[in-house]
Amino acid sequence: MTDRLVFSLAQLNPHLGDIAGNAEKARAAHKVAQAQEADCLVLSELFISGYPPEDLVLKPAFQEACRMAVEELAVITEGDAPAILIGTPWVHDDNLYNAVCLLDNGEVQAVRFKADLPNYGVFDEKRIFAAGPMPGPINLRGVAVGVPICEDIWDVEVCECLAETGAEMLVVPNGSPFNIDKWDTRQQVAIQRVVETELPLVYLNQVGGQDELVFDGASFALNADRSLAMQMPGFVEDQQIVTAERGEHGWTLSGEIEPLMDRDASAWSACVLGLRDYVNKNRFPGVVLGLSGGIDSAICAALSVDALGADRVHCVMLPYRYTSEASLKDAADCAKALGVRYDIVDIAEPVEGFAHALSDLFAGTEAGVTEENLQSRARGTILMAISNKFGNMVVTTGNKSEMSVGYATLYGDMNGGFNPIKDLYKMQVYHLAAWRNENVPHGVMGPGGEVIPANIISKAPTAELRENQTDQDSLPEYPVLDDILECLVENEMSIDEIVERGHDIAVVRRIEHLLYIAEYKRRQSAPGVKLSEKNFGRDRRYPITNAFRDRD
Repeated sequence: MTDRLVFSLAQLNPHLGDIAGNAEKARAAHKVAQAQEADCLVLSELFISGYPPEDLVLKPAFQEACRMAVEELAVITEGDAPAILIGTPWVHDDNLYNAVCLLDNGEVQAVRFKADLPNYGVFDEKRIFAAGPMPGPINLRGVAVGVPICEDIWDVEVCECLAETGAEMLVVPNGSPFNIDKWDTRQQVAIQRVVETELPLVYLNQVGGQDELVFDGASFALNADRSLAMQMPGFVEDQQIVTAERGEHGWTLSGEIEPLMDRDASAWSACVLGLRDYVNKNRFPGVVLGLSGGIDSAICAALSVDALGADRVHCVMLPYRYTSEASLKDAADCAKALGVRYDIVDIAEPVEGFAHALSDLFAGTEAGVTEENLQSRARGTILMAISNKFGNMVVTTGNKSEMSVGYATLYGDMNGGFNPIKDLYKMQVYHLAAWRNENVPHGVMGPGGEVIPANIISKAPTAELRENQTDQDSLPEYPVLDDILECLVENEMSIDEIVERGHDIAVVRRIEHLLYIAEYKRRQSAPGVKLSEKNFGRDRRYPITNAFRDRD
């Protein structure tokens, strides 16, 4: 029995599927833990495979590779080296589990299985993993340590079982994705478990982007009296120690407490990290995007530079006869402020070529949306050609307001590999653009100062596909639109409930209709960073063919 345990919490960024690379990260973290004189290195949920592995984890060869990597890692815990708690897929009695292994004295000494499998929102673990039995604590160098895994602490049963079976503290490996306000939610859940079990709790979360999901780290520890014992930063890899000491009234934890970002900084940092990891983990040399002189492309350019550096961002202005001189100037000013490569490719020739090719077929019809969409599709084709030629990924620049109502062109401005603002409504885009001009978040690669020209933020938004066009020719004012959409999407409110907020019933019904009929577009859209509790894609899964309308 010992009266002191030192945990080294490795808040790291695993690369899904790179089992050898993740194992090497674990080895490097183990050396750090040894230098910190830690007793145990703690790694996050499914660290060896990366999280969430989705159906890849059903592949027997993948399962075997994960197991072999974990068993090989056990060797480095021989002698007086720190033990390791590591998350991994684990097959036992022909069942596949989401597991945590204790590696110590050169072997796998204990395995615990996740009991409470989440099956909501972005999670669907019940379709790939078997639920483990109610767990007991593990023996970590003479101390009974409960190891609930992520969702296991979001309800009372697992932690209650661990307390009743002798656990002296809780160490929780997590793969908990970010959304705005998630930090407070996590800590409140952890505090509830601490109050119920009267045990201190260590919460380790992974960091990094995985497709739409961003994991923000922000690991922490709580004492049994609910006081914050340790807090790690958000959105960065870090490795810090938590010291547990046994006293007259149980165990007390201590460590460094670092401040967390505010809402705006965390939203920006999530977009940056999600884009950075998508580009880097998929081995793109950089990104290319159309820079129109509008707010959406400008903020995406700024996010791209913050994520990758100016030398990996290529901006292209694609003007046509409806592009204003103001837009040309604003785009050039934005590119200059960000320090990126900036080219102009006139689209008149391809647009008019398409129009000529279709002239006989379209004879006798009036020009309209079809001809406007030819401009957007010409731009999309040119950007994809640049991507094909030079390898840079096209960044898509549509915000959540536009994606909600289908104010976007398939195979045009929707072209691209990733969309960093897909889960930001238009008014949030404006707010964050102004915020970034006043702030330089920690860890970004872009410059300070005004990176998005003030005129871009203040002018009326327009697609510039016809003379004197503005977005409000087709849509309500964005404050109105965004409020209605948040009611419909995030809150699933009825028409009557939305009208009670002061909105016109005809406008609400029209927006609901546009939301439903745009589902086919969203199914074909690029993935993008999840920021809200209900993003399009993983969280909100509506049918494309759908005749329902509220109040019909």
